[in-house]
Amino acid sequence: MSRIKVIQHEDAEGKLKEIYDGIVESRGQLAEVLKIQSLRPESIVKHVDLYMEIMFTRSELSRAQREMIAVIVSIANKCIYCATHHGNALYHYWKDEEKLKILKTNYQVLAISEKEMALCDFAHLLTLHPEANNKTDLTENLRNTGWSDAAILDATLVVSYFNFVNRMVLTLGVELEEDEGKNYKY
Repeated sequence: MSRIKVIQHEDAEGKLKEIYDGIVESRGQLAEVLKIQSLRPESIVKHVDLYMEIMFTRSELSRAQREMIAVIVSIANKCIYCATHHGNALYHYWKDEEKLKILKTNYQVLAISEKEMALCDFAHLLTLHPEANNKTDLTENLRNTGWSDAAILDATLVVSYFNFVNRMVLTLGVELEEDEGKNYKY
């Protein structure tokens, strides 16, 4: 149960109702992670804009790779809400439930490319030990496996975004939707 007041779609008025209706029209449903921001409707708009920029714009990182990073960060933070949502999104690309299960339980043994493993390691380390960059360059392994500086920036943006959202979800008690986000347009 959320730890703050949340205005539900059926109770929304004015600008909040417009925002909610637009999200349902474009994304298929209204995620709880957005509703938790109902007391600040404009933050929902900015949140969606940031999400779309980081997760959907042209990048050397594929959509699947960005979703993979989202899952790694969310598992490291023990954020079941985001791990479930973005695990569902990743499943749309991988179409492999067993591979997804391995990613969530022990990604180090996953049969993926060296470049993708470097992304996973980066996401995991940056999430759990951001201070490690004070001792060693966390981007070095990404560069050594062939990622460009633009891709490193994109990976850092995905990791940072999901650490932000995970903390919001965990702090404010966002609960997983009944359908576990499976009907959301990723």
